[in-house]
Amino acid sequence: MADIDDSISLIEDKINRVLRVAGNILSDNEDLRCQVEELKGQLDGKNDEIKVLESKYQNLKLTRTMTSSPDDIKNVKHQVDNMVREIDKCIALLNR
Repeated sequence: MADIDDSISLIEDKINRVLRVAGNILSDNEDLRCQVEELKGQLDGKNDEIKVLESKYQNLKLTRTMTSSPDDIKNVKHQVDNMVREIDKCIALLNR
């Protein structure tokens, strides 16, 4: 009978250890989920920042091209035409 009681105690101890480990894993998993969400937010912010910087860069390129020699006027006109087309596309999407 003592062997059965010892076996039951041993099984109970193992179950308790498994439950503690599972609890720790669930807690770690939740922490990692929170960290992933935080990093996603940071990534979205950085992507927005990149878009703003790219826009500023394009504007700077356009400004420098406009202040360049008259030979670059064709390039400037091409860039302005592209911008106008992009604006027209945006307007068309808004009108839908």
